[in-house]
Amino acid sequence: MLKLGVILTDKGSKYAVSGSPVGSRAEIDAALKELKRDKSYAKATHNTWGALLAEEGAIKADDGESGAGMVILRMLEHEALMGHLVVVTRWYGGKHLGGDRFRHVQTCVRAYLDAL
Repeated sequence: MLKLGVILTDKGSKYAVSGSPVGSRAEIDAALKELKRDKSYAKATHNTWGALLAEEGAIKADDGESGAGMVILRMLEHEALMGHLVVVTRWYGGKHLGGDRFRHVQTCVRAYLDAL
């Protein structure tokens, strides 16, 4: 799994991005389990993810960060990146970010796509 670490901070919240090639939901679950072996990721407020799979289509999870999974999926669809899991992790800093949180998710996904 490629972990780029903390990409940005805003009002105390920290955002990181990770990902790996996957071919099935079972591989997604295994990759998420591997990511959460790192205690800091396991204790994160949100581990939002999305993936485009050949057989299962677009799948995502918001992990309490409503709408963030769809932001990831839209970017993956725009890039036509099939068979790849992208996880945006947020450690909540105590202050609500409103709509900025979606821009931060986009920034993280863009950093990941640029690193491929």
